[in-house]
Parts: sequence; structure tokens; C-alpha cells
Amino acid sequence: MAALQPTSLSKHPLSSGTPTIFGSKVQSGDFRPTQFRFWTSFRSNTGVKLKASAEPPALTWELKGDEQNGIMEMESGCDLFGKLKNGFLSFKSHKYMENLERYQALAKGQAPKFMVIACADSRVCPSTILGFEPGEAFMVRNVANMVPTYESGPSETNAALEFAVNSLEVENVFIIGHSCCGGIRALMSMQDKAESSFIRSWVTVGKNAKLSTKAAASNLSFDQQCTHCEKESINNSLLNLLTYPWIEEKVKKGMLSLHGGYYDFVNCTFEKWTLDYKGSIMNGKTRVVVKDRLFWC
Repeated sequence: MAALQPTSLSKHPLSSGTPTIFGSKVQSGDFRPTQFRFWTSFRSNTGVKLKASAEPPALTWELKGDEQNGIMEMESGCDLFGKLKNGFLSFKSHKYMENLERYQALAKGQAPKFMVIACADSRVCPSTILGFEPGEAFMVRNVANMVPTYESGPSETNAALEFAVNSLEVENVFIIGHSCCGGIRALMSMQDKAESSFIRSWVTVGKNAKLSTKAAASNLSFDQQCTHCEKESINNSLLNLLTYPWIEEKVKKGMLSLHGGYYDFVNCTFEKWTLDYKGSIMNGKTRVVVKDRLFWC
């Protein structure tokens, strides 16, 4: 299998200087300006004409130059939704209808065993990688699969945690990171006096992981440091989970387990480990002690 290069930060023409992550091409960004160009030409260009269709009473547009290219791009966008439509109909036919009782039961409520916190990266869908079925995992995805501390205040991540732990009463919180993570690269390459941005403000959640990586792996290449930090950041977020009183209380009572996972999609391997609560608190909750480490390949 060909090796994939680590994701780099890139500039998208619509970003006004804001770095983009998760690969060099943002499909939705490419599509929106296409729509804008087409409809602008539709409103203002006098070269757009109406002519009779071969199948009356319909009318078709006669377009020239850029306008014709614009409509071809629009049709390409429609093809994307045609693929989604086929995917939905296949799901309905082969999964929903064949498991109708299960889906009808899910319509009445959910009782997942897992709360999964994963990266928003399009290449690392946990349901695809680990085979979660509907109703098995309550999931939130954010940039670089980070968990802020309790003291950091409200966010969509800790709102999801609160609902999953206190209302759904999940038994496991599973933080899943991955190789070639653009969010971690942003964290590792971030300068102290860099411009503020939404990405910078968010990935600062992992600053302790960056510091420990710099201390432990300063002799390694930047790419190797990023790989180290991808795993260190997961452990940093596991420790951050213990800053939530209602999470630590359930962990202490054995009602909740906290796990880390790392998906290397270049080599298609997966590592899993579990936080050792007693060992971690003996360490002053400054360093994760783990147990039950597994490696799947």
C-alpha cells in the first residue's frame, strides 16, 4: 500500500489567511464558489440565452465559455449527491429494512455502551474503522480529538460528555486519535506569537502534550515529533477527563472506564489502551498510567 504523506496546513483561496486542515483540498470549498460564479453569470451576463428544447415545452440554456464550464461543474456537484442518494437507498434496502425491528427499537431510545471522541478528519470515521452500528456509540468529533479541562468552560465536547455520562450512563469513554493529524501538526508548528485563530485557540487544549513531546522527542524529526504528540495528546485528554467531577466519581466507583486508541491509517493498525486510575492518581494526575494495552494489525 502506498504510504500517505502527513497532512500539511494549506491556504484555501476563500479562507482569508486562515489555515485549513485535514488535507490539501476542501471539496465543499471548491463547490460553493462554483455555485456563486454560475449564478452571478446567470443574473448579469447578456450572453446567456434561452432556446427551444428538442422536447417541448421545456427550455434549455445556451451558454458560452465560462458559463458552460460553470454548469458542467454544477452537474458534477449533482453527481456527488447522486452518489449519496444511492448510498442512502442501499442502506435503507440492505440494512434498515432487513433490521427493521432494531431500528424501530432505536426510534424509542438509545443505550450505547460507548462515548467516542474522535477527530473530524474525513479519513478516520470510527464507525467505519471499528464497526460501530447505530445505537452502539454516542459520538462527538472535533479537531484533533481533544478534550478541554472542566475549568475551560462550555464547549460542544464537554456538553456531549455530560449527556453521555450523566444521562445515557455510558460505561466507556473512548478517545481515538490517528496518524497524519492536521490538528496536531498545527499545534506542533504553532509559534508563541502567532496570529489568533479558531484553530489556534482550540488546539491550545493540547499544549501540555506539545511540551512533553518537545521534552521527550526533541532529537527526532518534526514528522516523528508529530506522531509522538498524536499519542501524547490522547493521554493528555484522558487526564483532562478526570478534571470533570462527575466523570472522576464514576471512574473511582468502577462505573466508567476511560480508554485511548490510535489508528495508523498509513499501515492500517490500531492501538488501544485503558487509563489506570489508581496508578494515575498516585502519579498526581500529571502523567497517565495505562493498562490493558492491545495492538491490532
